[in-house]
Amino acid sequence: MDLRTAVGSVALRAPVMTASGTAGHGAEFANYLDPASLGAVVVKSMKAEEWAGNPAPRVHPTASGMINSVGLQGKGVPHWLEHDLPDLLATGATVVASIWGSSVDDYARAAAALAAAPEGVVAVEVNVSCPNLEDRGSMFAHSRAATAEVIEASTVVGRPMWAKLSPNAADLPEIAEAAHRAGAEAVVLTNTLLGMVIDTESRRPVLGAKKGGLSGAAMHPVAVRAVFDVHEALPDLPIVGVGGTSSGTDVVEFLLAGASAVEVGTATFADPRAPRRILGEFEQWCQRHGVESVAELIGGAHD
Repeated sequence: MDLRTAVGSVALRAPVMTASGTAGHGAEFANYLDPASLGAVVVKSMKAEEWAGNPAPRVHPTASGMINSVGLQGKGVPHWLEHDLPDLLATGATVVASIWGSSVDDYARAAAALAAAPEGVVAVEVNVSCPNLEDRGSMFAHSRAATAEVIEASTVVGRPMWAKLSPNAADLPEIAEAAHRAGAEAVVLTNTLLGMVIDTESRRPVLGAKKGGLSGAAMHPVAVRAVFDVHEALPDLPIVGVGGTSSGTDVVEFLLAGASAVEVGTATFADPRAPRRILGEFEQWCQRHGVESVAELIGGAHD
């Protein structure tokens, strides 16, 4: 079977990638699987400078997933370029970087720092699902204008951009279109659902930041719906599906909904080999159903 696919102008050897924030800096995966066997390794979102993140506790299990408020802790783009990226590229992996910010200028500075990255970094995922501190903490990804402003500011990176959007926005297709018009070559659907867990013994939220992002199997149908809706409204816009991917058939669902590739996130915390296992299950499903290429499946649920 031909596992190759493409997200816009970015060619991938397979449709399964890691999700940002769930695979560390990527090179650690070499102890469990061959990073080069995946479509790409999407690394943890980075700011232009070091960021401490949120107070602990940061992660808590839920009935069918987890909730987190890590707060995008990291050492910043320059540190990653010098200390982490060389080891990841040495594995032969295709690399997608990820940036975030708390202001439009933050995104511009992170993108400018990444402009010096080597060719092995084939795209940049722009995590728009962050609070805008210049607008009373409202989410960039909940506004068409703010999303467009972030993407426009990030074009200095000089390579394909994928806008990672929020499932909590009511007008997701319109926001996806705004991102595309501003310069994003593709959209990533979706980030986590906003949620909260309260400890009934202490009667307090379990997370240090009180609220967090819900991920895992519970949100898979939400993410599939988001992909379906955006593809239906914008059939020519490349989409990466992410949310609760834990099996090969989850990949099939995302592709049929309209995605060109899929990211695996929370499942990796339970099993670092999950992305490769899921890719193998997907390939077996295709063989059983006589599917010879990924392209045969993309958008198939709309026919």
